[in-house]
Amino acid sequence: MKFKLLLSIIFLQILTYANSFSQTVNKPVPAGKQNSNDPAFLFKHPPESAKPGVLWMWMGSYISKEGITKDLEVLKAQGFNRTTMFSLADICTPWPGEIHKSPTSEIIAWTAPWWKLVRHAAMESKRLGMEFGMHNCAGYKSSGGVWITPELSMHELCWSKTNVVSEGDNNNYAARPTVDPRAKLLFPVFNPETGLVENPVTEARKTFYKDIVVIALTADGIVSTKSIINLSDKMQPDGKLNWHVPSGKWIVYRFGHTTMGTIIQPWKATGLECDKMSEEAVSFHMNHVITEIKNNIGYFMGTGFTQLHFDSYEAGVPTWTPKIPEEFIKRRGYDMVSYLPILAGRTIESKNDSIKFCNDFDATIKDLYSDIYFSTIAKKLKSANLNFLCEPYGGPWRQDDIMPKVKTVMTEFWTNNGQYTPAELDAIVASLRKSGQNIIEAEAFTGMPEDSKWDETPAWLKPIGDAAFCGGVNRLVLHRFVHQPWDEKYKRGASFGQWGTHFDRTQTWWKPGKAMIEYWQRCQALLQWGNIIPKTSDDFNYKREDSITINFIHRQEKNTDIYFVENTSRNNGTAECNFNISGRQPELWDPVTGEMKMLTQFTEQNNKMSILLNFAAAQSYFIVFRKKLVATLQKGKPDFAAAKNIKIITGSWQVTFNSVWGGSATPLLFDTLQSWTKKNDPGVKYYSGTAVYKKVVDIPATQFLNKKDIFYLDLGTTKDIAHVTLNGKDLGVIWTAPWRVRIPAGLLKSNGNQLQIEVTNVWANRLIGDEQEPPDAAWLPGHMGDVVPGYNSGHFLKEFPDWFLNNKPRPSKGRYCFTTWNYFTKDSPLIPSGLLGPIRIMKEEF
Repeated sequence: MKFKLLLSIIFLQILTYANSFSQTVNKPVPAGKQNSNDPAFLFKHPPESAKPGVLWMWMGSYISKEGITKDLEVLKAQGFNRTTMFSLADICTPWPGEIHKSPTSEIIAWTAPWWKLVRHAAMESKRLGMEFGMHNCAGYKSSGGVWITPELSMHELCWSKTNVVSEGDNNNYAARPTVDPRAKLLFPVFNPETGLVENPVTEARKTFYKDIVVIALTADGIVSTKSIINLSDKMQPDGKLNWHVPSGKWIVYRFGHTTMGTIIQPWKATGLECDKMSEEAVSFHMNHVITEIKNNIGYFMGTGFTQLHFDSYEAGVPTWTPKIPEEFIKRRGYDMVSYLPILAGRTIESKNDSIKFCNDFDATIKDLYSDIYFSTIAKKLKSANLNFLCEPYGGPWRQDDIMPKVKTVMTEFWTNNGQYTPAELDAIVASLRKSGQNIIEAEAFTGMPEDSKWDETPAWLKPIGDAAFCGGVNRLVLHRFVHQPWDEKYKRGASFGQWGTHFDRTQTWWKPGKAMIEYWQRCQALLQWGNIIPKTSDDFNYKREDSITINFIHRQEKNTDIYFVENTSRNNGTAECNFNISGRQPELWDPVTGEMKMLTQFTEQNNKMSILLNFAAAQSYFIVFRKKLVATLQKGKPDFAAAKNIKIITGSWQVTFNSVWGGSATPLLFDTLQSWTKKNDPGVKYYSGTAVYKKVVDIPATQFLNKKDIFYLDLGTTKDIAHVTLNGKDLGVIWTAPWRVRIPAGLLKSNGNQLQIEVTNVWANRLIGDEQEPPDAAWLPGHMGDVVPGYNSGHFLKEFPDWFLNNKPRPSKGRYCFTTWNYFTKDSPLIPSGLLGPIRIMKEEF
């Protein structure tokens, strides 16, 4: 809306407008405002859709009702609202592995004891107002179970060929095709029967077989379909052929199909994958799964239990399904049977015709995956009032075909070498946008052992998640959160195995890490708002002044534009950012702190706005344009004021460690700030967890002459996350750069300021410290080394020790942690920890 006002009224509006911004976030939502589409409201009060979820790993038989309740309550309190459960093996090595002497061996996935626990999880999820669902079968790939027979499994085309050179009436023989009895798997598995990482023998590949056709072709050269002889009705049950052989050299092909032997891979619940191109097989699988859920979940189906998940596809590409001949002729317009020898290496009609058949065969498989697999799943789940969650990549389909059929689409990204590494994310995002879907989820922060050894920190994770946001993701589903079934004294507790990232509630920084969850909520609230604007260099570009790289994403609705602008590097820097916007007031919303402020230093030229932005390492902002530009604002104070040191806090600190995790029973005095790892005291050197730093700080009285001054507490180098209290006032958590927190006006005193900083590091040092002690459990190496010689991803527990099973004190008194997977040895390098500083009181200067 356009209007003119007198200068005095403009000035009054500026004051009112500036004062409308609040640094307080997540306030109680006013009545009747829950569905507000105002981005400022959403930023302050992120909706349920903006809350992240987790992939909830139930490892083997290690599940308890008490642990389920604790997991869900902790997740709810932390700001999550959805769990997707996977029933897995005891440990991931990365293949399914077994830990012997289980304390709860009676709990096996998809059996009665297990279903009782699933019902409990559904009941507790409903009580807490959380979404809960699970993978559609045991394990994580892809759709099958012990209920799938060879007839309903994924099939492989196979053939035999017999050379025939005799002319006349002969009892020739068409041998039954034979296949390698080992299962067709995209990746090998650890076979407990042989102790090897391999494709195991599947007995059904020896016993299950169905004929398709027996045909004869001339032995050499290109063959016309008219010269092909169908001998199917001339073959006897024993394979003998009653056939008058024409003159010349012939080859008899006997085509058939057998099971691929492709299996889902949990321990003790292993079964065949269903035939994804057969409506009968997919319906049988879905009916079985939905019936099991109904029978065991009952009232909570559709309420406490809300979704069924289909993970990224890793079942391979089948080459047959019983009804593919009729589907092929219906879809491609010709009979495929005479062209089958092409798949055996022959040329039929011509080279181009043979290529065309291969393309048509591939297209038919893609059609059937879309029209049968995805369509049947969508129909069955809709009828059952369950949401269809899926990571629809890696399989034989066209993404544009299947995206509209999936209710909630999930992509994936990894933390490879500390860098954002997406898995087919760009293609999925493009397809989703074509189908008009707004929510783009991601299996987030999947980590290799090199990147995730209980050494991950929120600051390290931040730019990786921000890169996903710039790639189009607007809801994170963390990989992974492992169910913890045991007493709190057993930390780190149950582990997924070699894979990270470790978001378990036993994580050292889990509680203060809520600040990171709140950051994601604010980001996701705005990244789900409005409509996406395609990325172009004309829409946004920048000139950098330092060694930083900027990425962005742009959303818009009506006269409001929101840009998420990210420094993808881990360096500080400045960039001149140019936005394809004019005539509207720029605002900076900081999703880390919740601060919202107007920007005053900008220029407009050629209908574009240029703003100089300062970035700390991996810092990101929302730059918002929603109000008419008020020209006088350009003459305000600097957007990024310099900060002057007014007090470098030196001298000794009182530091208190938790004795339960090996720390000193009495407070220690640190004369200087240094890494805990530099101390000789094992209780400090190997300590993991939270230590409380306390100190009394005096400030020169001359610094308080102007009550409008803005002060900050700057922590310098912090390993790895800090919670600050000053004079009894909670100043919040500092978890990423810039490592400082604003001090409320009037809180600082000239004398006797009580400063408390709770600093939390990572688990790695305590685990390394434990390795200095005698072992009190037996371990086995992860199986990755069987495939990649010399590769060491860690060790898994061979069996539960007697002291654990009998709830007795552990023999090795100097060990504090208990877990099912260990990455470390006594010689593993320690990780710098604690408050390293310098700690400074700073004041803004203009």
